[in-house]
Amino acid sequence: MTAVPPLPSLALVEGVRAGKVAAIARLISRVEANSDEVEEALAEIHRHTGKAHIVGITGVPGSGKSTLIAQLCRAVRETGRKVGVVAIDPTSPFSGGAILGDRIRMSDLNADPDVFIRSMATRGALGGLSRATVPAVDVLDAAGYEVVIIETVGVGQDEVDVVRAAHTTVVVSAPGLGDDIQAIKAGVLEIADIHVVSKCDRPDANRTVTELKSMLGLGLKLEQGGGWRIPVIPTSSVSGEGIDELLSAIDGHLQSMKESGELAERLLAMAEMRLLKSAEGMLRDRFEAERKGKVRSIAERIIRFELSPRAGARLLLDEIQGEINGQGNEPA
Repeated sequence: MTAVPPLPSLALVEGVRAGKVAAIARLISRVEANSDEVEEALAEIHRHTGKAHIVGITGVPGSGKSTLIAQLCRAVRETGRKVGVVAIDPTSPFSGGAILGDRIRMSDLNADPDVFIRSMATRGALGGLSRATVPAVDVLDAAGYEVVIIETVGVGQDEVDVVRAAHTTVVVSAPGLGDDIQAIKAGVLEIADIHVVSKCDRPDANRTVTELKSMLGLGLKLEQGGGWRIPVIPTSSVSGEGIDELLSAIDGHLQSMKESGELAERLLAMAEMRLLKSAEGMLRDRFEAERKGKVRSIAERIIRFELSPRAGARLLLDEIQGEINGQGNEPA
């Protein structure tokens, strides 16, 4: 029996725009595979984006981001809007795979046809997002999901890319987490448009709320351009307390940016980030393709003390550039 050739990615665009889950899932899988064949489809998808409210949710591990997002999705659905979630999980440095636990924690939402949840691995990308994150958000945007949530990997230190990938950034803290102060020092808390203190049914939650408000008043920005005053919202994923207030703040932030004109500036910053990240990805792919067979020979020269690591790196780059230019520089 002759195998049926796979449908070209461009042919999936019509199904995506019609909101067909199978087409959405298949196209996102091809985006994750990073094949050249998907580029034309993404260019067409991009023409039909710009309607979704993109919300980034980040915070230290254990702060309850996933359960909070599950509650937030239910609140969004109660308003009649479709909601998509792109949840980033860390990649194992040994197997290259990911646990993808967010899909498990949000499994009870899978019965709702207007909720789409996709977990993806970082695959070594830094900044809390994977290379496929923003293109996947584009696919959901073009498919008619009015709110698209990005949940970052949760490393707590380096995941500031989300602020340039989302219209609204929510930073989640939890009572009793010693990592909170480190996150503040690393600049994670300063990226927030909205602060959330999860697990507010715990007795030490009020202290965390008070401390956050004090930090905002003393050291961090209390008010953004356009007059948006950054709120601190206590929530409980168990009781549902604060979830409606959080959704109201998320919607209010977008409206505030529209009225103040700040949205145009944020959209420009998001476009600049995408441009630079795409260029970096192309350079990285070219480097990985061209460096094969060169690293080991130069590494051997380093351990023989014929080259320093820095000189070896310069030689490697010169050789790769020579091959790109068709010159094929000879090793020194």
